[in-house]
This record gives sequence, structure tokens and C-alpha cells, in this order.
Amino acid sequence: MPVDAHYRPSPRYPEAVGDAVHDVVRAARFPDHQLRFRNDAAAATVGLAGLDDEEWLDAFGRFQPLPDNLPRPLALRYHGHQFQHYNPDLGDGRGFLFAQLEERGTGRLLDLTTKGTGTTPWSRGGDGRLTLQGAFREVLAAEMLESLGVPTCRILSVIETGEALQRHDEPSPTRAAALVRVQHSSIRYGTFQRLAYFRDTGAMERLVDWCCGSLLTHLADAPDRPAALLAHARASAARTLGGWLAAGFVHGVLNTDNLNITGESFDYGPFRFLPWLDPSFTAAYFDHTGLYAFGRQSSAVLWNLQQLAHALALVGDRRTLARALDGFEQETQAALRERFLHRLGIQPGTDMADHELVDTAAQVLQQGKLPYDRFFFDWYGGGAAAARADAGRFGRLYRTAWFRPLRERLVERPPSRPEVLADAYFGSDAPVSMVNDVTVGAWGPVAASDDWTRFEALVGAVRALGVRLGNRLG
Repeated sequence: MPVDAHYRPSPRYPEAVGDAVHDVVRAARFPDHQLRFRNDAAAATVGLAGLDDEEWLDAFGRFQPLPDNLPRPLALRYHGHQFQHYNPDLGDGRGFLFAQLEERGTGRLLDLTTKGTGTTPWSRGGDGRLTLQGAFREVLAAEMLESLGVPTCRILSVIETGEALQRHDEPSPTRAAALVRVQHSSIRYGTFQRLAYFRDTGAMERLVDWCCGSLLTHLADAPDRPAALLAHARASAARTLGGWLAAGFVHGVLNTDNLNITGESFDYGPFRFLPWLDPSFTAAYFDHTGLYAFGRQSSAVLWNLQQLAHALALVGDRRTLARALDGFEQETQAALRERFLHRLGIQPGTDMADHELVDTAAQVLQQGKLPYDRFFFDWYGGGAAAARADAGRFGRLYRTAWFRPLRERLVERPPSRPEVLADAYFGSDAPVSMVNDVTVGAWGPVAASDDWTRFEALVGAVRALGVRLGNRLG
């Protein structure tokens, strides 16, 4: 299989950690392989952009091992709190770790992981498959978050497999797909929870050492590796959470098995983007109590970090680990302010002034039910956007007493990227958005007539937005 000069295989995980946290598995054999999504930008970061389509299908549909990489896929074992109830019967039930590669330019270790690629010892009676619609939605979630500057996995590939699936939450039979993602780590909080559950001190020490020595190499010389690893998890989770809040993103299922040690978001099931600012907005239809509602995501992530601390106490000091969680709320708020101002395209002021702006925006937008994405679109550039905002669809609202407290804070801010304000995008009728109506609208032609043009146009628009905002290279 041809790879380019930037291909750096680095299958470190199994050898260093041992077999306590994975099972060797086989990928499913599929009756068909239709390439539906290929992310060459992501592939270029790991030296795989030169594969032709047939070679791509061999790698990511038939799962022929990549050169000098893992010889067999590994289904990872973990436990987790699901809606804060402990479940010891978890693990990769329809996916696996397929390869480990070094990232071009940074040398970071990246995992290629899958979804919808067959049964494993952890399938719990499931068929090990992913619906095509589910894969379609994962692409859109990851693309939008990347373009808004939120740490996220990247969807590398979606291949339709020619199978018909029965699902209770989709019209069935429904089409199946195999998905491959690129992510910094597939080690979940639940990975540590499983080792703590079995009191496997040796495996826990090996896993902590591997995370600090190979995955997060800046921690290699940390005198207290469990506390250093937890502190990194705290800081990276706060950064991602602040990004979610500024993006209006609702993860939907913030269980401990859906958060990883490096902090980037991944595994997009029942996600949503806010139509307007509503702290009680939930993404999962089965979240009956609103445990993971938009406004409760911060407390949910902190609770999960506390469970990670409990697990790491198997090999670390409890009091030191507890202190390693200090500052989470402050870091989350700092990340929210930074991403909020970045999305608005305005220069930061003092910490107090930035806090007041973001706090005022939250109050005004919640009261007025102004479309969340529209606010950032209309007011991108702060004071430089006032005339454009006033001339737009919501101009009358922007001149009311209701909006005045926020307007006063916006107009005094100069733009951070004045060069993009003349872009035709800001003269268009509406912002790029990933609210539910948009994702459903893009799926409709695929389901009805296998027409992917609206999906492709949406992905292109989202990527162009990321370039404008300075979050993508193009």
C-alpha cells in the first residue's frame, strides 16, 4: 500500500500497556464498499492522502493493516458511568483501534479508530454496525466543531457497506456504514475506571506511564504522573467545554466512557447545536431529566473528572488528585470567553470587561430567543458590524431597549480580523449553521434519491467558514 513521506507508523499502545485493556478482534466483512466521504486534509496529516480510491477502500473498508502498524484491530476495554450509573459491561462494541500514526509537523501520536466495523466481545448483543445516517451526522458534527475552533476528532472516512439494518430510532431497514476517525487518543476515563474496578495496580501504572511517556510527552518527567495526567485531563476538558459553549454545542451523552484523556470531543451520537440560547436544551431524546442539557454540561464534565480522580487513586494520592481538579470552573470560563470573542471576531479587553460582555450576551440572548448562530454572524467584527447588523433581518431588534446593554458592549470592540469583513459571506442572507433543521434537510436528498450534493455543499460551506474564522488552513 503506497504511503507518502509523512507516514510515520507508531504502534506503541499494545506493547507498552499489555493486554489488560484490549481484545484482538477481526473487522466485519461487508458485501459492498461505496466511498461516501473521504477527508484528504485529515489523511495528509498522517501520510495517507496519496491513496487512490481502491487503496482507500482496502484500508478503511476491508481494513487491511497499514504498513508497519497494528497487525490486527484492537477492541478497547473500559467501564463507565452512564447517566451517572456505573456500568461494568462496556467496551468497544462496534469499533476498534486500527492504527497509530505520528501527526505531520507535530509528532503527536494519533489513533485511527472505527465505528460500525463489526461485533466484538463487548457488543452486548448488538450487531456491531453503524447506520449511514449516523455516520453522516458524525461528519457534520466534527466538521462544524473544527471550523469553530473546538478540539475534536476528525472523520477520515465513511464507506457505505451494502447492509440493511433494523433500528428503532430510524425508518428501517436503513443503510449501514463503516466510519474511521482520527483522534489524539482513544483512552477514555472509563479505561482507568475498569482497571480501578479490578484493582489491577500493575496495569494502571503501565497505562499512566504510557499516557505520560508516549501520548502526552510533556508529562514524561512529571514527578507525580497520576496527578499530572489528571491535571492535563482537567485543563483539556475545560478548553473543549468552553469551546462547546461558545459553539452552542450539546454533546448529548456525557458519560465517562465518552470522554477521553486528551480532551478532544469525539463519538457524536445524539448531538445538537442550539437554535437559540436555552440552558435546558437537551440533545438526547432519552435524557428525560436533562442531566446533560446545554447549561449542565460543565457540572457533568466536572463530575466525570471526579470519577477519573477516584480511579487514579489506585496508584496516586487522593488528596493530591483532588487538588489537581482545582481551577476547572475558572479555566472553563476563561476558555468560553476566549472562544466567544474569537467567534465574534472582536479583540479582547480586560478580563472583567470580557466577562461582562459574555455574561450580558448570555442574558440577552436567552431572554430574546435570538437565533444563536445569527447573533455571531450579524455582529462579527463588533463595532465595525453595527451598520450591517442594523440593516439585516434582525436590525429592528438590535435597536431596541432589550438589546441595548449588549449593543453598548459590542460597539466599543474593534474587530480582530478586519480583513475578512468585506467577504461576500457577511453580505449573504444567513449564516452557516448546523442546527437540526439543516442536518435533516441535508440528509433528506440522500435518503430519498442518493443525492449527496446538499451534504457536499454544506461541508464545503462549513470548511469555508473555518477558513474565514482562522480555524482551518483551507
